[in-house]
Amino acid sequence: MRRNWAARLRHVVIDGLRAVVLENELLRVTVVPDKGGDVVEFLHKPTDTDFVWLSPQGLRSPHDHLQGAADDVAQFVDHYEGGWQEVFPSGGAPSEYRGARLAQHGEVAGLPWSYEVTADSEDAVGIRLSVRTRRLPYRMEKVFRLRSGAAALEIESMAANDSPVALHAMWGQHIVYGRPFLRPGARIRLPEGVQVIPHTTAIDPAGRRVRAGGPWTWPIVPADGGGHTDLSMVQEPGSPSDIVYLTGFNEGWYEISGDIGMRVEWDASLLPYLWMWQELGASTGYPWWGRAYTVGLEPFSSMPTDGLAAAVANGTALVLDPYETTTLKMRAEVMA
Repeated sequence: MRRNWAARLRHVVIDGLRAVVLENELLRVTVVPDKGGDVVEFLHKPTDTDFVWLSPQGLRSPHDHLQGAADDVAQFVDHYEGGWQEVFPSGGAPSEYRGARLAQHGEVAGLPWSYEVTADSEDAVGIRLSVRTRRLPYRMEKVFRLRSGAAALEIESMAANDSPVALHAMWGQHIVYGRPFLRPGARIRLPEGVQVIPHTTAIDPAGRRVRAGGPWTWPIVPADGGGHTDLSMVQEPGSPSDIVYLTGFNEGWYEISGDIGMRVEWDASLLPYLWMWQELGASTGYPWWGRAYTVGLEPFSSMPTDGLAAAVANGTALVLDPYETTTLKMRAEVMA
């Protein structure tokens, strides 16, 4: 039954793409099954605050991409609207694995997912999304659930190896924050004992924030060029672009807060790394052109952002045995 109160959902179309809006008294969450199951809205209604960053290019359908370079980076970046993506079975740069060439951030973020409603009552609403990868024999499902009166989105994801051979994978949650929520001085909290591993090279020719080497202890770390920098504080626009890998989680959670905040919880035994990506306007070439102000806090199974082959080589890639299924539970809650 259609409702305008308590927990409810709507099936809508955004820029030609099927989308589902899950809503209750406190949150409105919009998911786009036609594009990777992306979360393109995570709105706290009492304060009218959307947590996710939306890129200047907006939501674009991959099906309409008729022009431009046919390369493995553009396949993801040219249709990247920000928000929250499932990343699988490779993370970061294009990579080749056992004869299969994988594009930027793998396969599932660029594919249409099928979906069905799993719950539709005043107490709770939920949807289940599913997809099969095309170059590796994987199957994924993802359930989103929103309960009446709760400022939390519950997520349960499943990855299955549908083959008789053991396979590697990288699995990540590409969550990025932006204005109006994100601002200079916003704070990031992590459990005690987290270590910081810088990426081996700068991701922008103009420089980097954290000095290469390490690992360093969160949050005060050596700055590139001398001195120290506090990674727990979001920097001003124009600050250096960078990516670091955080590990050593005894519990999988982080909090990021300004006037209000977000707490994300996950299974750190399955995703032991948190990628911290900072793109605050310093990158003035493709694809950002100085227009991005975003911080990504992205739970991941593996590192670095060089693709699956690199994660296999350094021993951080997941291994799914023949016909094995692995499940990940997460929770994203607004702290008001």
